[in-house]
Amino acid sequence: MVIPIMETTPILARDLAALGQVSESTSLESVLRGITEAVARGVPGCAGCTAQLWSEERTLLAASHSELILLTDREHAASQGPSREALATGRLVVIPDVMRDPRWSGYAATAVRHGIRSLLVLPVKVREGVVVLVGMYAVRPGAFTPGSPLLALLADQVTVALTNIWEYDDVLTGAVQLQEALAGRSVIDQAKGIIMQAGGYSPEEAFEELRRVSQHHQMKVADLARLLVSEHQNKKKA
Repeated sequence: MVIPIMETTPILARDLAALGQVSESTSLESVLRGITEAVARGVPGCAGCTAQLWSEERTLLAASHSELILLTDREHAASQGPSREALATGRLVVIPDVMRDPRWSGYAATAVRHGIRSLLVLPVKVREGVVVLVGMYAVRPGAFTPGSPLLALLADQVTVALTNIWEYDDVLTGAVQLQEALAGRSVIDQAKGIIMQAGGYSPEEAFEELRRVSQHHQMKVADLARLLVSEHQNKKKA
């Protein structure tokens, strides 16, 4: 039997490229779902796809079909199967025909019950400690070619998409922290003015007094400043 070559289709290339476009609504979960949808729709002979993200913090799973979630859950419960093998070794795992493969007989039986005859699991090391496993499943034997250029493209696009999310999150976090720092500086200046007016302090002395009281009460200077400004404004309203 001649095994067909897995080619990159225009639809697949377009959908994979779109995964790298990040917005506020983008999440790890949405990217994983996008991977499964793009692969299931765009890879010739592929009937379904799973995407698993493994890290020290958590494990995420997305699938194009609910049957594949059940199959993956069965594999996790047994702690053995193609995905576990790919995760442990960091190498591509291909099963040309699950009915003829001697490994993981329990997994094979479940796969056959769901109509799966061949599969491929591609491990993608996105960064240190983070691996994404992309699983492709077909209803006929010999659907996937291990040396296909499509696999390199897929690995690159998965890495780009997830890296973009983390970089976008870093930018948002930095912007929030800067905004909080500016807001904190403003309220501290207001609190210093209140202390200067009440006690005849210089700006430096007012800040030192604010810092001394915050340390005594085990509070952040900015939090104490907000409390002082709030109390001052309430007294003015009374």
